[in-house]
Amino acid sequence: MNKKIGISLILGLAVSILALYLAFRNVPFNDLIIYFESINYAWIPPAVVVILLSFALRAYRWKIILESAGNIRFWQSFHPLMIGFMINCILPGRVGEVARPVILQKKENIPFSTGLATVAAERVFDVGMLIILFVVLLATIQIDPNLDIVFGNYHLNKTTLVAVGKGTSKLLLLLIAGIVLVAFNKTRKAIKSFITWIPEMFFFTGPGLKKTIQKKICEPLVGFVENLATGFTLVKYPMKICVCLLLSVLIWGLAAFSYYLVSLGCPGIELSFIEITATMVIICFFIALPSVPGFWGIWEAGGVFALLLFGVSSKDAAGYTLANHAIQIFPVIFVGLISAMVTSVNILQISYKERTSAILNPDNSKSNRG
Repeated sequence: MNKKIGISLILGLAVSILALYLAFRNVPFNDLIIYFESINYAWIPPAVVVILLSFALRAYRWKIILESAGNIRFWQSFHPLMIGFMINCILPGRVGEVARPVILQKKENIPFSTGLATVAAERVFDVGMLIILFVVLLATIQIDPNLDIVFGNYHLNKTTLVAVGKGTSKLLLLLIAGIVLVAFNKTRKAIKSFITWIPEMFFFTGPGLKKTIQKKICEPLVGFVENLATGFTLVKYPMKICVCLLLSVLIWGLAAFSYYLVSLGCPGIELSFIEITATMVIICFFIALPSVPGFWGIWEAGGVFALLLFGVSSKDAAGYTLANHAIQIFPVIFVGLISAMVTSVNILQISYKERTSAILNPDNSKSNRG
């Protein structure tokens, strides 16, 4: 095992345990045990099926986005996607988002920067859906301004929720602006012209240094921009955008439905589908804060905050949130590991060194074919 990744796994596990302690330090352990014993686990299998179906739709949506880069089949998008989400659950820093284009480069000969662009495009649909749901949430649900849950250095309250919402909105606008700049010919040509002009900034040096800058910096950057543009080709096809939007609605609808199915088997959670959807949205915004692998602790704190808004007791809220969290991510980890075995991907080798090499050598994908 790579020593750095081994240390990262150990630290991630330790921090996750600490995070769970912080989230549940005020909840009696015996009460949690009694709560778990009272759950109707017959609702868990259908919830897991719905969760995996939502990820299958994610893979299909990503396949549509990837069509600009090549003839990608469903399973060629499904396995990297599941591996990426699985890595996000066990390693810090959401490195799974970068792992996906690395795997595409190794297995499907798609340039790293092109794969990275498709991941960014996919995230636009997810963030956009969350923003829409968040706006509806704020317009329809009264959030008690006095409700405050302390988790580590965070205060989970209305102010934090709104701040994260504004930050997410800015991220969405930034992603869209970047896609527009790179995807369309005129703006892309302007960016490439600026890059190729960079050596002229060093007018006080000799021609040798200018040629070196041109070859070592400018040409790789131009290739990187071109590969990004390939990944963002989706913006030129309105019908594909509409299909991806429809799939995004289905994906998040299924995600909310899986939360609802779990709630049907959990005592004390007598909420409507709309209220459970609001709970999911609040959790999603809170876990956008920097957190431990798998979002342990911050997920539970956010879930308790959300459920208290609907009058659920802290004990029932803690029990449901912890159970639902486990049900949401353990199947993803399991399927991700199976995908890694099926595709012969060694997740421990998706290291910083490989990712850096892929970024600096965007057109060198053929030599990395695995």
